[in-house]
Amino acid sequence: MLDAVAAEWAKLRTVRSTYIVLGVALAFTGVGVLVTWQAVTLWDGLSPERRARFALSDITALTSWVAGLCLAIMGVLAVTPEHRTGMIRTTFAAMPGRRTVLAAKAGVVGAVSLAAGLAITFLTLFGTRLVVGDRPIAGHRTAIAHELPELLARAGLITVYALLGVGLAVLLRSTAAAIVSIVVPWYPLPMLLGLLPDPWGKRIAAFVPDALPGQIAGHGSNTSSVYGDLLPPAAAAALMVAYAVLPLWLASSVIQRRDA
Repeated sequence: MLDAVAAEWAKLRTVRSTYIVLGVALAFTGVGVLVTWQAVTLWDGLSPERRARFALSDITALTSWVAGLCLAIMGVLAVTPEHRTGMIRTTFAAMPGRRTVLAAKAGVVGAVSLAAGLAITFLTLFGTRLVVGDRPIAGHRTAIAHELPELLARAGLITVYALLGVGLAVLLRSTAAAIVSIVVPWYPLPMLLGLLPDPWGKRIAAFVPDALPGQIAGHGSNTSSVYGDLLPPAAAAALMVAYAVLPLWLASSVIQRRDA
């Protein structure tokens, strides 16, 4: 198993696409800080009455949302190029245990994505807090300890997206098909669910991946978004784990029976 992990780590760190997607995800943290700086500049020029009505959305939710897609693409690209080039046959010839290869690939991708997710969420948090300073802007008054559960859940969701990318890539063996399968629940589906009549849109939207961190934290942060707030924290956490585990479980079954 350790040899398989070392091999998959070597593959992941020696391809350019890994650094590109990680770079885009980390760069968007800077975008989040710039958006906060622009909002703060606007707030400074407002009258006291308008300042009282001014609110700034959670920028961490935005940067982790983008990072989720980036790391999902990294998960897909950890699998599909080997199928496209035929190198997967060499991998299986060197390591006949196909489930071991899949477990090693998922472990490496999961570890990298978790580290990236934690870095992105906390860099965004501290970067935006530094820009806001002591200004009493709505949405940035809560203590960091209060926000910690949702921050950790968002970092976990980034990891889930990456593992979902690995699982779908093994099942579909197509870069385009796997990425499209991830993008649909990432963006278009929540928007379409928002068009459904109440309360069905919010109820169904509570089950999409990006609705889960807010429900795990239990702060009611989904109330003013397109996502629902239906699930208790334990159920939301279990569903988040299922989004990662179920595709990998199906992939482990398929990879045993299918030709490389």
